[in-house]
Amino acid sequence: MTCNIDETHDPALVAWVASANGHSDFPVQNLPYAIFRRGDDRARIGVAIGEQILDLAAVADLGLVDADLIAVLQSATLNDLLALTPAARRRLRHRLSFLLSDRGYEAALLPHLVAGADCTLGLPATIGDYTDFYVGIHHALNVGSLFRPDAPLLPNYRHIPIGYHGRASSIRPSGQPVRRPNGQLKLAGQEEPTFGPSRRLDFELELGIWIAGENELGRPIPIGEAPKHIGGFCLLNDWSARDIQAWEYQPLGPFLSKNFHSTISPWIITPEALAPFRQAQPARSEGEPRPLAYLWDESDQHQGGLALDMEVLICTERMRANSISPKRLCRTKTSHMYWTAAQIVTHHASNGCNLNPGDLLGTGTISGPTRDAFGSLLEISSGGAEPVTLPTGETRTFVEDGDEIILRARAEREGFASIGFGECRAVVQPAVT
Repeated sequence: MTCNIDETHDPALVAWVASANGHSDFPVQNLPYAIFRRGDDRARIGVAIGEQILDLAAVADLGLVDADLIAVLQSATLNDLLALTPAARRRLRHRLSFLLSDRGYEAALLPHLVAGADCTLGLPATIGDYTDFYVGIHHALNVGSLFRPDAPLLPNYRHIPIGYHGRASSIRPSGQPVRRPNGQLKLAGQEEPTFGPSRRLDFELELGIWIAGENELGRPIPIGEAPKHIGGFCLLNDWSARDIQAWEYQPLGPFLSKNFHSTISPWIITPEALAPFRQAQPARSEGEPRPLAYLWDESDQHQGGLALDMEVLICTERMRANSISPKRLCRTKTSHMYWTAAQIVTHHASNGCNLNPGDLLGTGTISGPTRDAFGSLLEISSGGAEPVTLPTGETRTFVEDGDEIILRARAEREGFASIGFGECRAVVQPAVT
């Protein structure tokens, strides 16, 4: 894996879009992509620059990008952009960085800037398939301790990136509400299950990985080639109905407890933007098994990790009514991932499974070693035994109707401009009865 740090990452680089300079998420060093609409206009590709969105279809119409990129930028999804080679993605990034920092293009592009607050952001791509992994080792230990205190981590965990296939059709962008799911529940002391709304709705703090270049069916992706198949990252809240899950998951794993809704942040943060924030994968402790050869790459171990700070906040209906700011529930780091993004991709394709541009992979819940870094309420409340107290005096063991859950992430490193992911948020609505 090569980290290409270049002039687009220069912290001294400024944009002629004033709101971008010093912006907490979207300075000119970031340049993430999304699909946006203004009013009843058609969906278009845009790039974030401060509080504005630059319409890239208009940039293509003006002939300001290479000819081979024009049709890509005129699409209504980012699938074709994700299918570009890393070299072509870098070329587009360099061009946009130049256009937005050279005042010679201000007059031509200013009419094609729109206020982000006036736009609706949709799903970035048509998601063909979605797979969720389980690479947060502290989360795996915490959850295992609740249900298997004598053996919280199953024997395969340190050998294989555990995952399961999710439901792509129920993934929604930030801002769309979540409907509390109904399902079969078997509560403690009950002889038979009942059917009704989940009582233990939970969030899961995850990183989403967007697949770029495809591989043919039957052809694995070598670990050294895996980074070429990663087109970007986002935030992912894989909502979970813990009580439905507890009853249904044996022997085949999650099903209706997971597939009712997953929320993602709408911006694709590119690998190129994250180049300065690569870091070594934490070394495994003495006695832990070394990954099998197909999952091992020295370059990936040296710089396959990401230096991201992630957090989850809650804002209840009562808090909003009283203008009380959201309360942070946890803050953690992506360095707590036991497997790298490249290892996830390689393992997924190791049996010849074909991945396609626009497929989405979730890391699974990323938790740290302490309660303030736990990435789900299941962990924070110790399975419901230790409620969280909010500024209004309300308490939470799991997510209640009217609660808004907000995910955020930032990449910071001395000597570089910090960049963010935007927000991943949703309000929970009552179940349909």
